[in-house]
Amino acid sequence: MVSLETPVCDFGKPAIDFNLPGTDGRNWSLQQCMGKNGLLIMFICNHCPYVKAVRERIVQDVNELKQYGIGAVAIMANDTDNYPEDSFDNMKKIAQEFAFSFPYLLDATQAVAKAYGAVCTPDFFGYNADYALQYRGRLDASRMQPAPANAPRELFQAMKLIAETGRGPAHQIPSMGCSIKWKT
Repeated sequence: MVSLETPVCDFGKPAIDFNLPGTDGRNWSLQQCMGKNGLLIMFICNHCPYVKAVRERIVQDVNELKQYGIGAVAIMANDTDNYPEDSFDNMKKIAQEFAFSFPYLLDATQAVAKAYGAVCTPDFFGYNADYALQYRGRLDASRMQPAPANAPRELFQAMKLIAETGRGPAHQIPSMGCSIKWKT
């Protein structure tokens, strides 16, 4: 397992459109996922211990961010031939088991992950209503184990700020996780 950190936020970088199949049986585009005040795009997978440690927190934060007009989508881009736990069927199981209230999409060609510059799971991209990047940080202090319950909710607070002001926080701590499993 290779552990990586995400790069610094490239403020204002535009979101890139996509059209990917979801575990709910429909295809989703960038515009369909966008909320009235912004969008959280998460690159996650099923097998990564960093993602497993925060799935419940992701669901909680996404559910609470809806009241601030923030949409959310999760994209799985790993090589499913070499990582069968990340298969589309297993994505459906995870989405149901953890009651994902957001689309969970398969990037089978890995083109979307490459276009965004995603490097690890989890990798969070927070956009304002103008589709301009404002956050590229971590969820919270969690690593392969959840952070303490009283840990600051960094991603939640950043996305709330984006919803209210259109701007993300100047200080952002990079996300850390397993490398995306690129096809050879």
